[in-house]
Amino acid sequence: MTTTPFLRMENITKTFPGVLANNRVNLELRHGEIHALLGENGAGKSTLMNVLYGLYQPDEGQIYLNDRPTTIHSPDDAIAKGIGMVHQHFMLVPPLSVTENVMLGLPGDKGILLNHQAAKKNILDISLTYGLEVNPDLPIWNLSVGTQQRVEIIKALYRGAKLLILDEPSAVLTPQEIEGLFEVMRRLVSNGNSIIFITHKLDEVMEISDRVTVLRDGAAIQTVETQATTKAELARMMVGREVLFRLDKPPVEPGPVTLEITNLVVNDDRAVPAVRQLSLQVRAGEIVGLAGVDGNGQKELAEAVAGLRPPQSGHIRIAGRETTHFNSGDLLHFNLAYIPADRHREGLVLGFKLSENLVARNFRRRPFSVRGFLNNKAIKSHARQLVQRFDVRTPSAEVTAKTLSGGNQQKVVLARELSENPDLIIAAHPTRGLDVGATEFVENRLLEQRARGAAILYISTELEEILNLSDRIAVIHRGEIMGIVRPTEVTPEILGLMMAGTLHSAVEVPSP
Repeated sequence: MTTTPFLRMENITKTFPGVLANNRVNLELRHGEIHALLGENGAGKSTLMNVLYGLYQPDEGQIYLNDRPTTIHSPDDAIAKGIGMVHQHFMLVPPLSVTENVMLGLPGDKGILLNHQAAKKNILDISLTYGLEVNPDLPIWNLSVGTQQRVEIIKALYRGAKLLILDEPSAVLTPQEIEGLFEVMRRLVSNGNSIIFITHKLDEVMEISDRVTVLRDGAAIQTVETQATTKAELARMMVGREVLFRLDKPPVEPGPVTLEITNLVVNDDRAVPAVRQLSLQVRAGEIVGLAGVDGNGQKELAEAVAGLRPPQSGHIRIAGRETTHFNSGDLLHFNLAYIPADRHREGLVLGFKLSENLVARNFRRRPFSVRGFLNNKAIKSHARQLVQRFDVRTPSAEVTAKTLSGGNQQKVVLARELSENPDLIIAAHPTRGLDVGATEFVENRLLEQRARGAAILYISTELEEILNLSDRIAVIHRGEIMGIVRPTEVTPEILGLMMAGTLHSAVEVPSP
């Protein structure tokens, strides 16, 4: 690997109203290098990459490609200069084939006519060169999440990308798919490509990257050789303090069954069964982790329990009472907390103030409402207390939710849902996209609720978190439970096989 920089970003500054997102940031990427970009939520990583990809224009600073100053006006301009980006949420059209998705948006060889056979041959050549095995004729909806990601990488390479920006590429993959992704990344750099790898998973940084640049509060703190640093040091640079990588999870004697699900069937938005004859129990003072690849019924299950999606058959009981066909309003009386997977669409009203979001569940109750009128003084006082208690980094509780970073938005959701000490918590991907410091905060708040006696169904694709946090782990695949195991008696590899549907657990572990 040559030390000649392929990319230099010098003194990049980008401001938004009231926010200094990037403050004179320097970043250098070598040819044939995997360069990790680390930082807390709101540290400026996405803004910096959006500047590089042409989505934003910097207020100050200069970008150099191969030591030549350049201006990147748009994503099309970035692609023309050999820069490709694979977003965390894939930009694919499910009914179209792999070939059609790769060709989408490109001019035809003969005017408006597209040469599918030539494109298919090029796709197969790219697949062979980089180990990106994929059938060009299959529709996207028929592919696993890991294979869909390979299609996104093929799309970028097909357009001539030599620099790939991978945004949280392992967020929805099984352990086996992550290892496959790493093999692809190694082959890419061995063929002369360069990669900027955005992630919050320090284990992955240590395994796959050559160098790491850490951002904090919009500034580049340091760039280090990966082999010359440690997880603890990287975490300290990210959050400005020491981070413990172990959870204080004292043993708790579980109480009675709080949530009981029996033979539940729930349809997805296409009226196709997403949850199939699923049965599960969660006791008071117990965290049951639900592990699985995204899209295997977790969303539909959580929404059914929370009263947001009607089941087709089966039973849901909370504290012994039948709630199968209750809506979310009915469930307010059951002291249920629901942390949804999508904080933007379901967890917050982004245009509302934090104070308004923090009383969204109970604004009709005293002291927030008196004789049908909102008590703004009580609402603001309540918001100030929760902002302090949950360490929400904000100028005040009167700013809108959309102005906060992802991690602080998630803290607002947690503050609202946990502040009334719920008996049952449905936590769907509560740490998704969060940095190590914010993840530690969320996990400790949930452990506090467990110690208090709350029953918690913890839904996540992060196996390390599932293993660390759970008392029992249920693995879901295509809406069915593949088995229930204890975290001390299973490995990530075994969980990965169960998540892929290729292995059932030999023994189902009952709750104590």
